[in-house]
Amino acid sequence: MFIHFRFALAIIMVLLCIPVSCSRSEETVFFSGHTMGTTYHITTATDAGAILDGLQDLIDDRLESLNQSMSTYRQESQISQFNRMSTTDQDFPVSMDFYKVMAVAADIYRITRGAWDGTVHPLVNLWGFGASGAISVPPSRQLVEATLAKVGFHFIEVSDKGTLKKRRPDITVDLASIAKGYGVDAVAQLLSGRGFKNYLVEIGGEVYAAGCRPDGMPWKVGINRPEKSAPANAVYKVFALENQAMATSGDYRNYLEIGGRSYSHIIDPRDGYPVHNGVVSASVTAPNCTLADGLATAVVVMGAKEGLALIDRMDKVEGLVIVRQPDGTFRDHWSRGLRPE
Repeated sequence: MFIHFRFALAIIMVLLCIPVSCSRSEETVFFSGHTMGTTYHITTATDAGAILDGLQDLIDDRLESLNQSMSTYRQESQISQFNRMSTTDQDFPVSMDFYKVMAVAADIYRITRGAWDGTVHPLVNLWGFGASGAISVPPSRQLVEATLAKVGFHFIEVSDKGTLKKRRPDITVDLASIAKGYGVDAVAQLLSGRGFKNYLVEIGGEVYAAGCRPDGMPWKVGINRPEKSAPANAVYKVFALENQAMATSGDYRNYLEIGGRSYSHIIDPRDGYPVHNGVVSASVTAPNCTLADGLATAVVVMGAKEGLALIDRMDKVEGLVIVRQPDGTFRDHWSRGLRPE
């Protein structure tokens, strides 16, 4: 048995073409730190009127508030308190951030027909990718089916009053697959409010690019080559982004090996088993990173054909799905409006 993990930044993205100031009136300023179990990096091209004083502290405070709402690793976070609640007749008030993420989560669950599900974590634990630790033998079909019964975002009522309610007492929620995206959006909104028009925000590999670089060119973002042995700086494709978010999900860095077989850490919430459809990576661009983050995971679950069909039906959303062929080579599947640099 072998289990392999790497940090999210190494898993999915490498930021490219760090900008160089092209005029005396502009300055490139960098910020970085730790949040949500990973790192963040921000590149800003300062504009006239942009406020730098105290910006690092504001960023850290904003991200800390999100952790306090939605970190399952904090016992007193709102999400942990909700997960411990065992009643189905009680409204649970949540912060505006938590509510917004849950509202998006409900939408993604609906439009993907359950391929993305924020209640999937019991299955993640069952397959050895959660706090319960690695497993040495795959779970039985009976255990998978019993655990699957505890999964389903439809068991949570998200009220426009800003409250949540359980429809099943043992249902729990984990927003890890969209929380980083929401964090990116929150920092982007903070920067815009401080007068910035041109910046790049990245948290754990999820990105939002506003405006352009100081040289007038679009921000460039690369996705990692989707191979288990590929170094973090092995770039597979490069994309130009302007006022867009981008997120990537893949199974090639985080997997479990049992008896010579590799099991993905991405679990299909519809049947309870690790994804096994040949998709090694899915990248999605969207107007905001919360949506891009959730859709990237959903597309890995759905597969290239179904996933890209969904993307092609959505406004201002594009995607690239990379599928490993039987001979080990990659085949790229593009949405209608997306092509690499």
